[in-house]
Amino acid sequence: MWLEYFEKYLETAFPRFLEMKPWNYKDDLCVIGASYMAKATGDGKWNDYITANSRWLVGEDGKVANWNEGEHNIDKVSFGRSLRILRDLTGDDRYEKAVKKAFDFLKDYPRTETGNFWHKDIYPNQVWLDGLYMAMPFYAKTLAETGQDGWDDIVDQFLSAHRLLWDESLGLYVHGCDISRKADWADPATGRSTSVWLRAEGWYLMALADVYELAEDRTGRAGELAELLENGIEGLLKYQDKATGMFYQVVDKADFPGNYLETSGSAMAAYALMKGVRLGILHKGHGEIGSRILDGICNTYLKREEDGCHLYGICASAGLGQGPDPHNRKDRTGRPEYYVSEAQMRDNQHGTAACMMAVSEQLRRREGCSCCN
Repeated sequence: MWLEYFEKYLETAFPRFLEMKPWNYKDDLCVIGASYMAKATGDGKWNDYITANSRWLVGEDGKVANWNEGEHNIDKVSFGRSLRILRDLTGDDRYEKAVKKAFDFLKDYPRTETGNFWHKDIYPNQVWLDGLYMAMPFYAKTLAETGQDGWDDIVDQFLSAHRLLWDESLGLYVHGCDISRKADWADPATGRSTSVWLRAEGWYLMALADVYELAEDRTGRAGELAELLENGIEGLLKYQDKATGMFYQVVDKADFPGNYLETSGSAMAAYALMKGVRLGILHKGHGEIGSRILDGICNTYLKREEDGCHLYGICASAGLGQGPDPHNRKDRTGRPEYYVSEAQMRDNQHGTAACMMAVSEQLRRREGCSCCN
């Protein structure tokens, strides 16, 4: 059922989303997911879905959609991963030039006083877990390809994020930290946001797994990334729902009014678990846990309907602070009531793409699942 759903999604839903809105990091997730499915199955049709939609990212003139000169937005660094995949699939020089430009963004990207890339111009001096995933796997892959030195910077940014965002009492990461302590949502003493948002946890865990894979043979500090992944996984698993294996939108508050089992963050955790086992970081039992999470998502939220299969339980979006104009929202407080109030969206790219990535790991385990047929 997963494969049937993914194929129809990439044929119809993904192009529809691209037609509706300019390219953003959610679309990168779909490209990455399809690329992983191609590797896991050996079937080139998954790559065909990527190239068929490439025009939405790069025009014939080589211009990359939704890149604005002088803008600092860590989400848009993620485009570099899609551009690299397209470069490797097509050999088109437009993509190679764009990959280099994406890396150039990082060379003068603003940083907090702790050494971390800040999140965006509209969120200066802020470190969000999301940003580690947007920048670090692309950064690491560029170092691996070019032989440039920068591994200490990458590892140091992960360690800094851990110090800034880890809540020892919960064994979990909060969503963000404002180093300047100026944001309304920031604790005046620590700068931290209040709550544990599941997808933020997922971003961080996936980033650790992806970067470790590249760092393992290239820096003696890769073990520090492995320790962070082990630590983060063990903390998260304490909050796993027994019936489904999934996790809640606000991880540590299962009984909070309106809280729900959320698809995208659960799939990200499943991916990190199974990939962590494949890379030799986590013990074999963690792979079985990851596979069970994915089965739980399938059984709970993947529904066959008259017009095909659809995936539910996906948080459409969440953030901290007012957000970009013209919205200027006042409700993004970082508190539990905010996270559970954000809309859920059927077939949202965050959820579908994360499930593609997790299914690719499940297929590589050669165990399959009841929903993979």
